[in-house]
Amino acid sequence: MRERSWETDPKTYVSVHTERAESQRARRWQAVRPIKITVLGLRGIPDVQGGVETHAEQLYGRLSRLGCEIEVIVRSRYVPKELRVFGSVRLRRLWAPRIQGLEALVHSLLGVLYAGITRPDILHVHAVGPAIVTPLARLLGLRVVVTHHGPDYERDKWSSFARWVLRLGEQVGMRCAHARIAVSRVIVELVRSKYGLESNLIRNGVARGAAQIGSQHVRSFGLEPGRYFLQVSRLVPEKRQLDLIAAFAAAAVPGWKLALVGALDGDAYSNSVREAAGDAVVLTGFQSGAALQQLYTHAGGFVLPSSHEGLPIALLEALAYGLPLLASDIPANLEVGLDASNYFPLGDREALAHGLRRLAQLPRDDAALSARRISTLRTYDWDHIAEQTLGVYRGVVSR
Repeated sequence: MRERSWETDPKTYVSVHTERAESQRARRWQAVRPIKITVLGLRGIPDVQGGVETHAEQLYGRLSRLGCEIEVIVRSRYVPKELRVFGSVRLRRLWAPRIQGLEALVHSLLGVLYAGITRPDILHVHAVGPAIVTPLARLLGLRVVVTHHGPDYERDKWSSFARWVLRLGEQVGMRCAHARIAVSRVIVELVRSKYGLESNLIRNGVARGAAQIGSQHVRSFGLEPGRYFLQVSRLVPEKRQLDLIAAFAAAAVPGWKLALVGALDGDAYSNSVREAAGDAVVLTGFQSGAALQQLYTHAGGFVLPSSHEGLPIALLEALAYGLPLLASDIPANLEVGLDASNYFPLGDREALAHGLRRLAQLPRDDAALSARRISTLRTYDWDHIAEQTLGVYRGVVSR
């Protein structure tokens, strides 16, 4: 078919030829050199506990394979000195004080100054706390993308001053970034309603679950395959481990145990979880690799009773293993779109106990589990997420 001419359809001609010219410029630009990205706002990778850390670990190797040059700024105490690269991703260790409330702030300030010296094409900042340095990054002439992983000021652990700093970080991060990414539709609406700004909806993803036939790690914790409930998360108040322990005791499911997977940091909350745990509650500490894969594979059900989430990666991981689920009815969990029977009212320990008893009695349905697994992997595909993120980068560098 002949292409329309300028005389017959000027608007179409301008649109088509402008798009072609921009596409050709982008291809020529990428042929000269890859997009150089510096990443800021996480503790470290790989195998560092946290949703942002898991997000970064999955995303940046893929972006590197798509032609980006990636350097991730990490906090020195979370990454060994000898670890300089993770696959094709460079790691830059920077010091930060071990003081809650100051660690992330100081590290972010040092990180943005480092980016000001190294001059990446894009500084990608994760989370609203580190985003407080976005105005400084703009003053230094950097192009900035900010990913909003959730309103962290709603976390139970923060003081009033820390909450104010986090709210300020959200405000300046959203207003000053060249582009915004939100990991859930809930966050897209939050940014639109508070600041009148649009965000790119790019959800968290999930890696294909490596189902494990072996169960030696599970049994080493005193757990029996198929007869334990699982929660995988940081031990912090908003994850509501104390609710889960109390509900598990009330449920009194014969022969079942509760496995809480997460680092015990020795803080007041971790100590309260340790004290509340009875003989049937197993605190495994932080786990990764084959041990974590086995814990997911052989669990009888997964539970997430949290009061705060962005888009919960652990819940997506449980879906990728096809596990029966229970989750609190907060907006971020509801966005995953489970059946109504998979949710319970936040903080309602009686309803949670009832849900645990129901999970323990569910007959295993391999066909349903397989369908759930396939659907989750298709919807929350990290390869597609990396392509979407690259599209945001290209839009920013072409301005």
